[in-house]
Amino acid sequence: MREKIGFIGLGAMGAPIAGNLLAAGHALRVFNRTPEKTKPLVERGAEAVKTLAEASEPGGVVFTMVTDDAALHDIVASDGFLERLRGGVHVSMSTVTPKAARAAAKRHADAGSDYVAAPVFGRPQAAAEKQLWVCLSGEAGPRDRVRPLLSDVGRGTSDFGDDPGAANVVKLCGNFMLAASIEMMAEAWTLAAKNGLEPEEIAKFFGETLFSAPALKNYGATVAAKRWSPPGFRLALGLKDLELVLATSREAKAPMPFASLLRDRLLAGVARGRGDLDWSALAMGAAEDAGLP
Repeated sequence: MREKIGFIGLGAMGAPIAGNLLAAGHALRVFNRTPEKTKPLVERGAEAVKTLAEASEPGGVVFTMVTDDAALHDIVASDGFLERLRGGVHVSMSTVTPKAARAAAKRHADAGSDYVAAPVFGRPQAAAEKQLWVCLSGEAGPRDRVRPLLSDVGRGTSDFGDDPGAANVVKLCGNFMLAASIEMMAEAWTLAAKNGLEPEEIAKFFGETLFSAPALKNYGATVAAKRWSPPGFRLALGLKDLELVLATSREAKAPMPFASLLRDRLLAGVARGRGDLDWSALAMGAAEDAGLP
Protein backbone atom coordinates (compact mmCIF):
# COMPACT_ATOMS: atom_id res chain seq x y z
CA MET A 1 0.00 0.00 0.00
CA ARG A 2 1.31 3.42 -0.95
CA GLU A 3 1.36 6.09 1.74
CA LYS A 4 1.67 9.85 1.89
CA ILE A 5 4.79 10.24 3.95
CA GLY A 6 6.58 13.16 5.53
CA PHE A 7 10.34 13.02 6.01
CA ILE A 8 12.31 15.36 8.27
CA GLY A 9 16.11 15.36 8.28
CA LEU A 10 17.97 14.88 4.99
CA GLY A 11 21.52 14.35 6.13
CA ALA A 12 23.91 11.60 5.08
CA MET A 13 21.47 8.90 6.21
CA GLY A 14 18.12 10.63 5.87
CA ALA A 15 18.50 11.59 2.21
CA PRO A 16 19.05 8.06 0.84
CA ILE A 17 16.33 6.61 3.09
CA ALA A 18 13.87 9.24 1.86
CA GLY A 19 14.97 8.51 -1.70
CA ASN A 20 14.15 4.83 -1.29
CA LEU A 21 10.69 5.65 0.03
CA LEU A 22 10.16 7.85 -3.01
CA ALA A 23 11.45 5.13 -5.34
CA ALA A 24 8.98 2.69 -3.78
CA GLY A 25 6.13 4.87 -5.03
CA HIS A 26 5.17 6.76 -1.90
CA ALA A 27 4.18 10.42 -2.06
CA LEU A 28 6.78 12.34 -0.07
CA ARG A 29 6.82 15.68 1.72
CA VAL A 30 10.32 16.65 2.81
CA PHE A 31 11.70 19.17 5.29
CA ASN A 32 15.27 20.06 6.17
CA ARG A 33 16.64 23.01 8.11
CA THR A 34 19.01 23.58 5.17
CA PRO A 35 16.45 23.84 2.34
CA GLU A 36 19.01 23.18 -0.39
CA LYS A 37 19.19 19.55 0.72
CA THR A 38 15.59 19.00 -0.41
CA LYS A 39 16.37 19.81 -4.06
CA PRO A 40 17.56 16.36 -5.25
CA LEU A 41 14.38 14.77 -3.89
CA VAL A 42 12.15 17.52 -5.26
CA GLU A 43 13.67 16.88 -8.69
CA ARG A 44 12.52 13.27 -8.31
CA GLY A 45 8.95 14.23 -7.40
CA ALA A 46 8.96 15.00 -3.68
CA GLU A 47 7.28 18.12 -2.31
CA ALA A 48 9.39 20.45 -0.16
CA VAL A 49 7.61 22.09 2.78
CA LYS A 50 8.64 25.11 4.81
CA THR A 51 7.72 24.03 8.35
CA LEU A 52 8.00 20.90 10.47
CA ALA A 53 4.23 20.76 10.88
CA GLU A 54 3.65 20.74 7.12
CA ALA A 55 5.67 17.55 6.79
CA SER A 56 2.88 15.67 8.56
CA GLU A 57 -0.83 15.34 7.95
CA PRO A 58 -3.75 14.00 10.00
CA GLY A 59 -3.60 10.23 10.14
CA GLY A 60 -0.41 10.13 8.11
CA VAL A 61 3.12 8.86 8.64
CA VAL A 62 6.15 11.06 9.23
CA PHE A 63 9.75 9.84 9.43
CA THR A 64 12.49 11.72 11.23
CA MET A 65 16.25 11.21 11.07
CA VAL A 66 17.93 13.83 13.23
CA THR A 67 21.09 14.15 15.29
CA ASP A 68 20.23 13.82 18.95
CA ASP A 69 17.73 14.05 21.81
CA ALA A 70 17.50 17.83 21.56
CA ALA A 71 16.68 17.74 17.85
CA LEU A 72 13.97 15.13 18.42
CA HIS A 73 12.49 17.21 21.24
CA ASP A 74 12.49 20.32 19.02
CA ILE A 75 10.43 18.49 16.39
CA VAL A 76 7.91 17.08 18.83
CA ALA A 77 7.57 20.44 20.60
CA SER A 78 7.38 22.54 17.43
CA ASP A 79 4.25 24.56 16.70
CA GLY A 80 1.54 22.46 15.10
CA PHE A 81 3.49 19.24 14.60
CA LEU A 82 1.59 17.02 17.03
CA GLU A 83 -1.72 18.76 16.40
CA ARG A 84 -1.46 18.16 12.66
CA LEU A 85 -0.30 14.54 13.03
CA ARG A 86 -3.30 13.55 15.17
CA GLY A 87 -4.24 9.95 14.35
CA GLY A 88 -0.93 9.38 12.56
CA VAL A 89 2.44 7.78 13.31
CA HIS A 90 5.85 9.31 13.89
CA VAL A 91 8.66 6.92 12.91
CA SER A 92 11.85 8.08 14.63
CA MET A 93 14.95 6.62 12.98
CA SER A 94 17.32 8.77 15.03
CA THR A 95 19.91 7.51 17.50
CA VAL A 96 18.64 8.94 20.77
CA THR A 97 18.43 7.80 24.38
CA PRO A 98 15.58 5.49 25.36
CA LYS A 99 14.56 8.16 27.87
CA ALA A 100 14.05 10.67 25.04
CA ALA A 101 12.12 8.10 23.00
CA ARG A 102 9.78 7.31 25.89
CA ALA A 103 9.18 11.00 26.56
CA ALA A 104 8.38 11.58 22.88
CA ALA A 105 6.00 8.61 22.86
CA LYS A 106 4.13 10.01 25.84
CA ARG A 107 3.71 13.39 24.21
CA HIS A 108 2.35 11.73 21.07
CA ALA A 109 -0.08 9.61 23.06
CA ASP A 110 -1.34 12.70 24.90
CA ALA A 111 -1.89 14.43 21.56
CA GLY A 112 -3.70 11.50 19.92
CA SER A 113 -0.92 10.20 17.68
CA ASP A 114 1.61 7.36 17.88
CA TYR A 115 5.38 7.14 18.08
CA VAL A 116 7.59 4.22 17.12
CA ALA A 117 11.36 3.97 17.29
CA ALA A 118 13.13 2.58 14.23
CA PRO A 119 16.89 3.28 14.49
CA VAL A 120 19.07 1.58 11.92
CA PHE A 121 22.43 -0.11 11.55
CA GLY A 122 24.34 0.69 8.40
CA ARG A 123 26.34 3.44 6.76
CA PRO A 124 25.13 5.84 4.03
CA GLN A 125 26.08 3.43 1.25
CA ALA A 126 24.00 0.71 2.90
CA ALA A 127 21.14 3.19 3.20
CA ALA A 128 21.35 3.99 -0.52
CA GLU A 129 21.37 0.27 -1.36
CA LYS A 130 18.45 -0.62 0.98
CA GLN A 131 20.76 -2.77 3.09
CA LEU A 132 20.01 -1.28 6.50
CA TRP A 133 19.06 -3.37 9.52
CA VAL A 134 16.13 -1.73 11.28
CA CYS A 135 15.31 -2.07 14.99
CA LEU A 136 11.64 -1.43 15.77
CA SER A 137 9.72 -0.83 18.99
CA GLY A 138 6.53 0.90 20.14
CA GLU A 139 2.83 0.10 20.38
CA ALA A 140 1.79 -2.95 18.36
CA GLY A 141 -0.73 -1.29 16.02
CA PRO A 142 1.60 1.46 14.79
CA ARG A 143 4.46 -1.04 14.51
CA ASP A 144 2.35 -3.20 12.21
CA ARG A 145 1.36 -0.20 10.14
CA VAL A 146 4.90 1.01 9.44
CA ARG A 147 6.62 -2.36 9.04
CA PRO A 148 5.90 -2.55 5.26
CA LEU A 149 7.39 0.94 4.86
CA LEU A 150 10.55 -0.17 6.64
CA SER A 151 10.92 -3.00 4.14
CA ASP A 152 11.25 -0.28 1.48
CA VAL A 153 14.38 1.10 3.15
CA GLY A 154 16.14 -1.91 4.68
CA ARG A 155 16.86 -5.59 4.24
CA GLY A 156 15.46 -6.64 7.59
CA THR A 157 13.47 -5.41 10.59
CA SER A 158 13.84 -6.80 14.11
CA ASP A 159 10.94 -6.20 16.49
CA PHE A 160 11.78 -5.39 20.12
CA GLY A 161 8.27 -5.02 21.47
CA ASP A 162 6.02 -2.37 22.96
CA ASP A 163 8.53 -0.21 24.85
CA PRO A 164 9.32 2.76 22.56
CA GLY A 165 12.77 3.02 24.14
CA ALA A 166 13.78 -0.60 23.52
CA ALA A 167 14.96 -0.18 19.93
CA ASN A 168 17.19 2.70 20.98
CA VAL A 169 18.73 0.58 23.73
CA VAL A 170 19.63 -1.97 21.04
CA LYS A 171 21.06 0.75 18.81
CA LEU A 172 23.23 2.17 21.57
CA CYS A 173 24.44 -1.30 22.56
CA GLY A 174 25.39 -1.96 18.95
CA ASN A 175 27.28 1.30 18.52
CA PHE A 176 29.12 0.69 21.77
CA MET A 177 30.19 -2.75 20.54
CA LEU A 178 31.34 -1.34 17.20
CA ALA A 179 33.43 1.32 18.91
CA ALA A 180 34.83 -1.29 21.29
CA SER A 181 35.75 -3.48 18.32
CA ILE A 182 37.54 -0.61 16.62
CA GLU A 183 39.58 0.05 19.78
CA MET A 184 40.31 -3.67 20.18
CA MET A 185 41.61 -3.97 16.63
CA ALA A 186 43.51 -0.68 16.87
CA GLU A 187 45.42 -1.94 19.90
CA ALA A 188 46.06 -5.33 18.30
CA TRP A 189 47.22 -3.87 14.98
CA THR A 190 49.46 -1.43 16.87
CA LEU A 191 51.03 -4.30 18.79
CA ALA A 192 51.64 -6.09 15.49
CA ALA A 193 53.20 -2.99 13.93
CA LYS A 194 55.50 -2.48 16.93
CA ASN A 195 56.74 -6.02 16.37
CA GLY A 196 57.49 -5.54 12.69
CA LEU A 197 54.30 -6.99 11.18
CA GLU A 198 52.12 -5.30 8.59
CA PRO A 199 48.67 -4.39 10.01
CA GLU A 200 47.06 -5.12 6.63
CA GLU A 201 48.28 -8.72 6.80
CA ILE A 202 47.01 -9.14 10.36
CA ALA A 203 43.64 -7.59 9.43
CA LYS A 204 43.28 -9.96 6.49
CA PHE A 205 44.16 -13.01 8.58
CA PHE A 206 41.72 -12.26 11.40
CA GLY A 207 39.05 -11.09 8.95
CA GLU A 208 39.13 -14.56 7.40
CA THR A 209 39.38 -16.54 10.65
CA LEU A 210 38.48 -15.50 14.21
CA PHE A 211 36.78 -12.19 13.40
CA SER A 212 35.00 -12.73 10.09
CA ALA A 213 31.80 -10.79 10.82
CA PRO A 214 31.27 -8.19 8.06
CA ALA A 215 31.52 -5.19 10.40
CA LEU A 216 34.73 -6.47 11.97
CA LYS A 217 36.27 -7.29 8.59
CA ASN A 218 35.41 -3.85 7.22
CA TYR A 219 36.58 -1.88 10.25
CA GLY A 220 39.65 -4.06 10.66
CA ALA A 221 40.74 -3.31 7.09
CA THR A 222 39.92 0.38 7.54
CA VAL A 223 42.01 0.66 10.69
CA ALA A 224 44.91 -1.22 9.12
CA ALA A 225 44.89 0.98 6.00
CA LYS A 226 44.18 4.18 7.98
CA ARG A 227 41.27 5.08 5.68
CA TRP A 228 39.69 7.83 7.73
CA SER A 229 38.16 9.78 4.85
CA PRO A 230 35.61 10.12 3.38
CA PRO A 231 33.69 9.38 6.58
CA GLY A 232 30.83 6.90 6.64
CA PHE A 233 30.02 8.01 10.18
CA ARG A 234 31.77 11.06 11.57
CA LEU A 235 33.91 10.80 14.67
CA ALA A 236 32.02 13.71 16.25
CA LEU A 237 28.79 11.73 15.94
CA GLY A 238 30.50 8.71 17.45
CA LEU A 239 31.36 10.85 20.47
CA LYS A 240 27.72 11.92 20.69
CA ASP A 241 26.59 8.29 20.65
CA LEU A 242 29.04 7.22 23.37
CA GLU A 243 27.76 10.10 25.51
CA LEU A 244 24.25 8.70 24.97
CA VAL A 245 25.46 5.22 25.93
CA LEU A 246 26.92 6.55 29.17
CA ALA A 247 23.83 8.63 29.94
CA THR A 248 21.68 5.52 29.48
CA SER A 249 24.02 3.43 31.62
CA ARG A 250 23.81 5.99 34.42
CA GLU A 251 20.01 5.97 34.18
CA ALA A 252 20.01 2.17 34.43
CA LYS A 253 22.78 2.08 37.08
CA ALA A 254 24.78 -0.23 34.81
CA PRO A 255 28.50 0.62 34.98
CA MET A 256 30.28 0.58 31.60
CA PRO A 257 33.95 1.35 32.30
CA PHE A 258 35.08 0.51 28.78
CA ALA A 259 32.49 2.91 27.35
CA SER A 260 34.15 5.66 29.37
CA LEU A 261 37.50 4.83 27.77
CA LEU A 262 35.95 4.91 24.30
CA ARG A 263 34.28 8.24 25.02
CA ASP A 264 37.66 9.65 26.01
CA ARG A 265 39.29 8.28 22.85
CA LEU A 266 36.63 9.99 20.75
CA LEU A 267 36.82 13.18 22.79
CA ALA A 268 40.57 13.28 22.27
CA GLY A 269 40.02 12.84 18.55
CA VAL A 270 37.61 15.77 18.41
CA ALA A 271 40.05 17.86 20.48
CA ARG A 272 42.73 17.11 17.89
CA GLY A 273 40.52 18.32 15.05
CA ARG A 274 39.42 14.89 13.80
CA GLY A 275 35.68 15.32 14.29
CA ASP A 276 34.93 15.17 10.56
CA LEU A 277 36.98 12.02 9.97
CA ASP A 278 35.39 8.58 10.09
CA TRP A 279 34.81 7.46 13.66
CA SER A 280 37.21 4.58 13.14
CA ALA A 281 39.90 7.28 13.40
CA LEU A 282 39.58 6.76 17.17
CA ALA A 283 42.15 4.04 16.39
CA MET A 284 44.76 6.77 15.96
CA GLY A 285 44.87 7.07 19.74
CA ALA A 286 46.31 3.59 20.22
CA ALA A 287 49.02 4.25 17.61
CA GLU A 288 49.93 7.57 19.21
CA ASP A 289 50.15 5.98 22.66
CA ALA A 290 52.67 3.53 21.21
CA GLY A 291 54.78 6.24 19.61
CA LEU A 292 53.75 5.39 16.04
CA PRO A 293 53.04 8.14 13.49
